[in-house]
Amino acid sequence: MVRDIVIYPDKRLKVVSKEVTSFDSELHTLLDDMYDTMISKKGVGLAAIQIAVPKRVLIINIPLDDENGKDEQPRENTLEIINPVIVEKSGINRHQEGCLSVPGIYENIERAKYVQIEYQDRYGKKCKIEDDGFLSIALQHEIDHLNGKLFIEKLSFIKRKKFEKEWKKRRKNTL
Repeated sequence: MVRDIVIYPDKRLKVVSKEVTSFDSELHTLLDDMYDTMISKKGVGLAAIQIAVPKRVLIINIPLDDENGKDEQPRENTLEIINPVIVEKSGINRHQEGCLSVPGIYENIERAKYVQIEYQDRYGKKCKIEDDGFLSIALQHEIDHLNGKLFIEKLSFIKRKKFEKEWKKRRKNTL
C-alpha cells in the first residue's frame, strides 16, 4: 500500500526513531508498504519516519540500468535495514542528494566516502554491509532520517538561508 510522505517542515521529521524489537507481520507490512511508497514516488531510499512511523527502519533500492537504458528497481534488490548502526566510516565524498520529504531540491552534500553498517533484516537476523559508492551515500542519508536529521541541515549557512527562502516561496505557490 502506498502511504503519504511526510513533507518538510513537518516536525515529525525531527523525531529520533525507536529501535525495533518485534520482527513480526506488522514490521513486514511496514517494509512492504515502504517499498510500494518508495517506488511510486521514484525514490531510491525511504526511512519509516518519512511515512510517519518512528521506527529505526529504512529501505534502499538503487536502480539498475537494463539493456534498454531504463532504470529498474526489482523488489529482490531492495535492502531492508532495521536498527542500523554505523560501525566504521572514512574518507570524504560530495554527492548531489535529494529527498522525498523535500521534493524538487537537490544539493551537493559532504559525507563519508566509506561506511560499514551493522543491522538486522526483516526476520531479526544480524547482517553487515559496507560500501564506498552511491550506496554509502544513501545509507548515511537514510540513517540521518532515523536520527531526526535532514540533508538540508548539512548545507552552509548561506545555502540554507537561500533554500529556506526558495522553499517558503514554493510552498506558498502550491497551497
